[in-house]
Amino acid sequence: MQEYRSLALTVIAIFIITLLGAYFSPTFSEQKSYLELFFLMGSLLFIFSVLVIFATIWFGSFAIYGAVFLAAVMGMYGIEGALLVTSMTYFTWGSIFAMETLLVYHGVESAQEWFERRYTFASFKREYYAFYPMIGVAYFFLELIPSIFYRESFLKFSPSKLLKMMEEVLK
Repeated sequence: MQEYRSLALTVIAIFIITLLGAYFSPTFSEQKSYLELFFLMGSLLFIFSVLVIFATIWFGSFAIYGAVFLAAVMGMYGIEGALLVTSMTYFTWGSIFAMETLLVYHGVESAQEWFERRYTFASFKREYYAFYPMIGVAYFFLELIPSIFYRESFLKFSPSKLLKMMEEVLK
């Protein structure tokens, strides 16, 4: 609970600073800009928190909720809002999927159990191809860059080896 307290305090501080900027602005146009920023941040916080909640519910029911939520966002914020929600969803779930996939690649049992509870091999393969760019980004940031800084060896990523491992895990 402690880690969430610091996150909540950071978010509250951002909103308070934005409102103070609006209150102490010398012109009406600056006040209006700060208030628009305040409402935009509130909207983004709402959208992101709903995406995180839906991602924790699980991906199967997420598709239904995501479609309804995307329609509501499109009605309120237009195509820009829908693109933002879609890209944040791809980034959020893709990051989770990529990290879990890399953990399986390293033989972590809890990650294998995570996939066993949620996927069949066919459903894994679909998401694997959909989130392959995210797996590459995660591999770059979690494997290659730390190995360069710490001068350690790293496990070379092989997509075919990962698919064979997941086929064994999920069958």
